[in-house]
Amino acid sequence: MHGPELSGWLLMALCGGTGAYCLLRTRTGTERERGPARAEALMGFGMAAMAVPAALFTLPQWTWAVYTVVFGGAALHAVAHARGGGHHLHHLVGSLAMVYMALAMAPGASHATAGGHSGHGAATAGSAEGVPVLTGALLVYYGLYVLRSAGGLIPAPVGVSVGGGGTVTGPGPGERAELALACRLAMGTAMFAMLLTL
Repeated sequence: MHGPELSGWLLMALCGGTGAYCLLRTRTGTERERGPARAEALMGFGMAAMAVPAALFTLPQWTWAVYTVVFGGAALHAVAHARGGGHHLHHLVGSLAMVYMALAMAPGASHATAGGHSGHGAATAGSAEGVPVLTGALLVYYGLYVLRSAGGLIPAPVGVSVGGGGTVTGPGPGERAELALACRLAMGTAMFAMLLTL
């Protein structure tokens, strides 16, 4: 992404670390848990590569075409599994956001838009004060997603009753789910930051 070098390093580290954790999650758990973990690992590593500071490494021009193909394929996969609802729809939005950012950052995209970033082309026609409508919609989505995910990480008091008559008494299998939610929160925050640079 184009922005201060320090933010690029931080985004690269955050997304790379999150992608690595998600990759580790693919080795444990049920197939239902491994599927989303694979998609999140792909997203984390893709975002880490996109955030590489230009001072470290300038990505080749063909990289943006590869991003478009890989995340376009991920979006099609998410569509095929979206009937299950839930997190597949989020993966669809994330994959399409990655395609959008790749197209916006492609070398052939126009820099003459009011948004000041390449690739906004047709999207800028519907922009308000230089922010393309699609970028604004994605920012709203990820802003709400981050707030919702953060709310899910607020711990319940020990001994609180849960459905079915049980009680939560301490650490248990939910810890793994909380770590997965923390990873999603980190990636949602990183996606929000990357969209701000468009």
